[in-house]
Order: sequence, then structure tokens, then C-alpha cells
Amino acid sequence: MSAPQQQGAAPQQPHHHPAPQTTVPLQGAAIEAESEENSEVDSTLGESDASSFTTSLASSVVDYPYENGRRYHKFREGEYLYPNDEPEQDRLDMLHHIYRLMLGGSLHKAALPPSPQRVIDLGTGTGIWALDFADEYPSATVEGVDLSPIQPRWIPPNCKFIVDDIEAEWPYPTEQAFDYIHQRNMVGSVGDWDRLYEQAYKHTKPGGYIELQEFRVDFLSQQGPLPENSEINKWQKQINAGTASFGKPLNVIEDLANKLKAAGFVDVHEDILKIPIGAWPKDKNLKLIGQFMQLHAIESVEPLTLALFTRVLGWTELECQVLIGKVQEEFKTSRKQLFVYTHFITGRKADRAHSED
Repeated sequence: MSAPQQQGAAPQQPHHHPAPQTTVPLQGAAIEAESEENSEVDSTLGESDASSFTTSLASSVVDYPYENGRRYHKFREGEYLYPNDEPEQDRLDMLHHIYRLMLGGSLHKAALPPSPQRVIDLGTGTGIWALDFADEYPSATVEGVDLSPIQPRWIPPNCKFIVDDIEAEWPYPTEQAFDYIHQRNMVGSVGDWDRLYEQAYKHTKPGGYIELQEFRVDFLSQQGPLPENSEINKWQKQINAGTASFGKPLNVIEDLANKLKAAGFVDVHEDILKIPIGAWPKDKNLKLIGQFMQLHAIESVEPLTLALFTRVLGWTELECQVLIGKVQEEFKTSRKQLFVYTHFITGRKADRAHSED
């Protein structure tokens, strides 16, 4: 395994992301829709709703390849299908805000102690979760790991970022085991979940926690099954086939709780939340989540499509752009009362367990 590449640290003023409290419904519950006369569900979303910001690291890992107008990672090139450019970073930061709304402002569901010591964020992306956790838990040393060095240079002294592959051998000695391992938005990015969780278990302290926060990438309608001619329906079938062919299937979240148990974690608990897409819910907090989710869904179509469809499925860029446009248009209407399920899975290493050497 190559030596990890690490960014420097400098003090940063704490920042906080307050979120309105809301009760997000569990799987199977109905969400009351706004009545049509009071509804703004078909208002058109703007085409340009994001601002760009990024940083770089002066090394070969930022000699980024470009493809179909998007930028991709250099380290372990080709292992990750999704871009790392500024529009993608903005999308990931918006997703962080959405997760905090789902959790009523919290960063986690795991029953962590008041002062966790060592924390790792797998596939940290822009590093925004790790930075927020470091601010809220000054006792913790938080390490974010990602293939791309797209995190800020100026970071709190208790946070650091490592350029590495979480599927490679973890380099930590036994005495550096973690109190908390956090994984979010990693489906479609891992080839061997069993090995990943075996390593996670090995490097968790007795009594420590692991938490997964993942979407089930299956867009549904509260009004019934999407028709066969739905562009969203056709698109997600291609995505499922393509990611499975690539060896990193996207829709695996329903298997991951059992994989945590198989790795040795105990007290594995799973909450499945029903998350609206669009402004159709009557509840004002669910409506806010739905508005963010609608924008996120629209902005997700291109990054989820381009590399997968051109590299794996053999489509041309033009064919991709035609499909992307159609899918985005379908996401822009809220009349179908679209929603998606989000899974929050926590597990614990038994107190009497011993870390392996």
C-alpha cells in the first residue's frame, strides 16, 4: 500500500449548521400531500443554483483526468465512477445539508459517548462531515479518507485528511483503533463489502460504533409503481445493470446490515426513512427536505450517468445527454409524489471483544 498523503492543519473558527426539527416518516408510512390549490409543486427549478469552491494539492494525485466535460480522480484512476469537480463538490455539500435535515440537525444516530477519541470518515468527499464532527466533538481526532484531495487546506487541529483507498489494507496499529467509523453515500463505490467491514471491525475499539448512512437508489411514487415508459424508471434500471457489471453495484444497502453482523458487529440496528422528492408534502419540514432532494436528484443525474454509461454500457456522450435531459425533466415535477428510502444502520463492537493484531 502506498504511503498515505496528508494535508496540513490549521485552526478554523467553529461553524454550525442548524436544522429545523422534523419527524421523518419510516418506511411504509404515507406522507400527506399538499392540496393542489395550495401547492407549488410544479414550480420550475432554476438551472443554476450552486456556487463553486475547491482546493487542490500539489502532487500527482491532482493531475486529474477529464472526460465528457467532467473531472475525475487520479489516484487509483478508474476505481470510482463519479466526478470530483466543483459542481460535484457542491452537490455533495448539499447532500450533507439534506442528511442533517433528516436527522434534525445531528451528524449521527449512533449512541456515541460524550467525548469520542478517534473517528474515521470513509469516503469523506469534500470533508464537510468530518469538519462538522471535529467542531462538535473537540475531544475527537477525526480522519477523513478519500481518493481525491478535494478537502479544504485550512482545517481544525483535530481533523486531518488522507488520500487513500478504503478498500486497500488499513495501515493502523492496534493501539490506534477507532471509537466511531462513519460511512455515508458510498454505495456504488465498493467492490468487496465483506472485506471492508472485516477491516472496520478489526480497527474498531471494543465498545466502539460503526454507522452507515445510505440511500436505497430506487425512486418510487406514493401514487403507485412508476410506468415502464418513465424516464426515471428506464434510467435507474440501466444504472443498476451498469454498476453491477462494473463490480460495484449501487443498490446494496439492503444487504449491508447482515454484512456488519457477519463481520462481528453486535446490536446492529436499522432505521429506514421515507424521504420525499419535491415540494409535495403538506408538512413544512418534509416540504423543505423534498425541495432540497428534488434539486439534488436533478443535479445527480449527470454525474451518476456519464462515466458509467460511456465506459461500461457503451453509450456515446450525446446519447447520455439526451437521456440526462429527459430524466431531469421528469424529476422537475412533483405531481408524481416521488420519494426514496434512506437507511441508517448502526452496529457496535462488543465490549469484551479483542482487536486482532
